[in-house]
Parts: sequence; structure tokens; C-alpha cells
Amino acid sequence: MLKPTSSASTFFNTSKYGDYMPVYFIYADTFLDDIEYLPPTPPKKDVIGGAGTYSALGARLLSPPPLSTSVGWIVDKGSDFPTALTDLIESWETAALMRETPDRLTTRGWNGYDEHQNRGFHYLTPKKRITAEDLTPELLASRSFHMVCSPTRCQELVRGIKERRADLTTPDGNNLPKPVFVWEPVPDLCTPDELLNCTNTLPLVDVCSPNHSELAGFMGDSGLDPETGEISTASVERACEQLLGSMPLQSFSLVVRVGEKGCYLAKNGGRKRTRRSGNPGKRKKPSAMLHGSLQHDTDMEALFAGLLQDPEGMVADEEIEVDPGIERWVPAYHTNKEKVVDPTGGGNTFLGALAVALARGKGLEEAAAWGSVAASFAIEQVGPPNLGKDDNGNETWNDVRVDDRFEEFKNRLASG
Repeated sequence: MLKPTSSASTFFNTSKYGDYMPVYFIYADTFLDDIEYLPPTPPKKDVIGGAGTYSALGARLLSPPPLSTSVGWIVDKGSDFPTALTDLIESWETAALMRETPDRLTTRGWNGYDEHQNRGFHYLTPKKRITAEDLTPELLASRSFHMVCSPTRCQELVRGIKERRADLTTPDGNNLPKPVFVWEPVPDLCTPDELLNCTNTLPLVDVCSPNHSELAGFMGDSGLDPETGEISTASVERACEQLLGSMPLQSFSLVVRVGEKGCYLAKNGGRKRTRRSGNPGKRKKPSAMLHGSLQHDTDMEALFAGLLQDPEGMVADEEIEVDPGIERWVPAYHTNKEKVVDPTGGGNTFLGALAVALARGKGLEEAAAWGSVAASFAIEQVGPPNLGKDDNGNETWNDVRVDDRFEEFKNRLASG
């Protein structure tokens, strides 16, 4: 049973964060969305969107002023970028780096959904890629980085960020602390052909977060129950077990976003090997080590099959104490489908909040709970939620205080 340990008021205690240097940076474009729904819902045009926008929203929901300036992102405004959307972004009071690019159109994407909220997406105009070289020293010093990209590009970004950060120090002359890297794979490269690249990326990041469909894509599966056509939670759990088993000595977390079913958290535990009494001179390798490093021609099915079991005698001369790690479902905040008006951006918002929570010292389970709450605000309407203030001057989104909604969700989890 999930029981977050800290109160919402503790999370928003601004005295902990000094001069509000960036806590978060998102490597993703901000663009205009055209959204098509199943009939009879009419389509929407020129909706501010993109992973960059919604991820920044998730971080911003957990960062009321003055913490709002700790949310860093880059907005490349093409010649057609609406003034109203500039005003909207500025109202969030983040550390957005607004760059005028009048020689191009703003990146625009098409979004479509099926009955299971699986998203179809493609670009309608060329996107503008953000690189490590685009970051100012302030943004480079962020305590968490959220990357929406392919496996190989994620490797490139992590190495580039680490290389550039090595030349920076804190105001008191110390090295920058290790940041949190959250990787969100792009859907079109979640295929069996990219599985090797995926497993080679996992040791470089702290969190890998595909949605259920993307995770299934890596494994060559549909991710659906063959009898009902619904999302298969067993498929999610099995795929996570296989990925964790393929990297048994690495420390990373899988956070799989599963729409209305919430999210599934999986993380390897620690391992401690001790000698058994008797025959102390004989030591055999554990089964995971017999496979060697992953190669392009590796039989992944055979590899996973071997890693999920210990063949008799392989570790017979050792005792292994195992920390079970994390295997847990965290529900979605909204249980009533009527509350979900548009799921676009919900996953990005979830991860923006999760990355900020991790950067501020929260554990994975509590960070996921904050992410679920943040996502709930993103999907209640088309486009971002409405920012306002209550009668006491407290910040609200859709007329609700974020910490109040978290307290409600925390109590629900504790009693469930």
C-alpha cells in the first residue's frame, strides 16, 4: 500500500531551494497541436502542445512562485506562433527561454486517439531539435533533465550534459550534484529493432518511462489482452520483468504510464552474495553473467528466458540476499472517465512532475503519486488547465489547489 511520507505543505516549502536555480529542464519542443477525436467530438486546431509544453506544465504545477522560476524550458516561436499563447506561457512565470525563429513555421503536430486512448501522432511541419549546446549555464545546472527522444539520442544527450556540466561549479565552488535523468522514448522507435539500443541506454538514466503501447512495441507485442482487446496489465508487468532481468546489476527505474489504469513502477533491488558453508573453493557465475554483453545478433527471447530463472546448479554454491525492489501499481487520479476530456499531454505532464519530485528528494512511489495528480489537471480540458487564485490569494489550477488534490489522493491511497 502506497503511503507517501511527506505532506503537501512540506513539498512546497520554498526555504529549501535557495535562489531557485533550475530544478528541471525538458528536452522537447513546444508546438501547436491539431487534435482529432472519435466522432462525434469535433477536432481542435492551434492548441498549444508538444512534450515540452506539457512537461513544463507538470513541473510548474508542483512549483508555485517563486519556485516557478526553477522550471526551465525552451520555446522556439515560429512566424505563426499566436500572441495569446506567448501571453499564456509568460503567465506561468517559469524560466522559459523564448527564442524567435521567424524564418520557420512553429512545429505543428497531428494527434488522434482510438477507443483505448492510444495516440496516433505525426508532425505536420519540421521540428526544431534542442541540443546540449542550446542550454545556458543556468539551465545546464538543473537538478533533473527530462528527455523525449530515441535511445541513441538519449545516450548522446546524457553524455553531452555530463561533459558540459563538468566545467561548472556551484556558487561555493563545489562540483554540481548528480542530476536525475528521466527518459521518455519516442513512439516511432519503440520497436524490437531498437531493443538493444534501449537496453544500452538504461544504465545511463535514472528513470525510463514508456507508455504501455511503447513498452509493448520494444518487446514485439501488442500489449493488449487477446480475448478482450483491453490493455493487459500482465503484459506490462512481464515486459518490465524482462527489461530489469536483462540488466540485473544496473540501478534504474521503469515507470510505465498506462492511461486510466495509472502507472506501473518497477525497479531492481540490491543483491548481496555470500558464501555457503562447504566447498568454499568452487564458485560458479550466476546465470545472468553467462550471456555476456548484448550484441546486435543477441537472441533476446532466449536471453530473457534465461534471466528469469536460475538453472539448477548455476548459483548453487552461493547464497543471494535480494532486496525485492519495487513492483507496484499507482492508480490514476481520475477514476471517472467523464472527467477525462482530452488525454493529450497527460503522460508528459506526469513525467514533468515526477522529475521535479525526484529532484527534490522524493522517493519513486511518492513522485509517481505527484505525477498522477499533475496529470489529472492536464486531461480535464483541451489544452492546459486554467491558472488562477482563490479568495486567500493561493494559486489554483482549474479552481483547485494542487496540494489539496494531492492530500486527497494520498488519503485515498493510504485507505485503499
